[in-house]
Amino acid sequence: MKIIETLKNVWKITELKDRIILTLGLLLVYRFGAQVVLPGINIDALGGLQAGTDTGILGLLNAFTGGAFANASVFALGIMPYISASIVVQLMGIAIPYLQKLQKEGASGQKKITQITRWLTIGICLVQAPGYLASIPGLSGATSMGALLVPGFSENMFYFSSVIILITGCVFAMWLGEKITDKGIGNGISLLIMVGIIATLPQAFLQNAASRLEGDGGFMMILIELVIWFLIILGSIFLVMAVRKVAVQYARRTATGGYEKNVFGSRQFLPLKLNASGVMPIIFAQAIMFVPSLIGGSAWLKDTDTGVWMQSNFSDIFGFWYNLMFALLIIIFTYFYTAITVPTNKMADDLKRSGGFIPGIRPGSETSEYLDKVMSQITLPGSIFLALVAIFPAFIVSLMNVQQGWALFFGGTSLLIMVGVAIDTMQQINSYLLNKHYDGLMKTGKNRKAVAQ
Repeated sequence: MKIIETLKNVWKITELKDRIILTLGLLLVYRFGAQVVLPGINIDALGGLQAGTDTGILGLLNAFTGGAFANASVFALGIMPYISASIVVQLMGIAIPYLQKLQKEGASGQKKITQITRWLTIGICLVQAPGYLASIPGLSGATSMGALLVPGFSENMFYFSSVIILITGCVFAMWLGEKITDKGIGNGISLLIMVGIIATLPQAFLQNAASRLEGDGGFMMILIELVIWFLIILGSIFLVMAVRKVAVQYARRTATGGYEKNVFGSRQFLPLKLNASGVMPIIFAQAIMFVPSLIGGSAWLKDTDTGVWMQSNFSDIFGFWYNLMFALLIIIFTYFYTAITVPTNKMADDLKRSGGFIPGIRPGSETSEYLDKVMSQITLPGSIFLALVAIFPAFIVSLMNVQQGWALFFGGTSLLIMVGVAIDTMQQINSYLLNKHYDGLMKTGKNRKAVAQ
């Protein structure tokens, strides 16, 4: 089979083989760390914490950390503080001139931005680590932290040491991700998130399958769920890879009789992605969705009808009002994030400097306006499709009575991250194969053996 031959070719390329082995080794270290419980905690007392993070918003957080959140692991914060810091720095780059200047300085500027992101990550960890530790007794059903500790372990010593360990664990996970990006294959930070998500997938599927086999639909319902899951994955792949090709013509300069003249070159295309913002709108919207339930539980609204309604409706991630607001926020944030990440003015200037133009459109400001118009047109269906994928778990729970843990893999951030990271990693492996004159993993790759001959 061709796929077996392709996999054999992967191991023939020494550099690619070494990178894959290094990546798998570092991912294994990360997964091992997710099982190491914080010093002082009685492992047998964590049953309540693990049960409390099976569903809802906490279940989503636990999925992103690969179960480390429910295990009270040294990696309980996961890589999310670094992701949050990266988002903050990226947004600050719009308003702060110093960061804008660093973005234009190339590699040296990017190095400084990375350093700023690292320090901000530590700052976020200093807030999140004590908050996480303070929430453990309540989530586990214990009266105090002392009830969860092994006999003779001081609470003050536990809090002090655990904050340091949690921050160190996050920084170490960040280092693992950067090493994978530099020395391994794929984007390291994204791979760490994907591996954490995939780690909870088998258990979620087996629990749902066991429920089905016990009488809730039987084997046929399991098969139907897998078919629907496969179709959703295909739809997510189309969403990630779909582009609108804008025709671009380039003028080629030729010298004739001592004079230069412009001759029209071959027509090329400028690919504009249907979903240029990736999963960032979902992450932004997910962060905002924590706010209504917190407001409803505040001191001045807690005992009112409004507060009770907000807590009950916005704490259920599979409820109607939660998903309606979630979908609207995703559409809004898709437009917002696309506007700040797709610089149509810069694209138009680059085209003009390289002698390129869009047929029928004047170079410069008119080209920028045209690209902006096209992006606005394709962002609307892209944002609606992204919102539908994000809220699809709620449909699958209400229509097919799927268990909530397994339903999270039918859409939302989890599925899109898995699809996006898998495609990105495959593209990098594909480029190695094509450069060494082997057939690629993806159908778009050409047979380089024939070219070499």
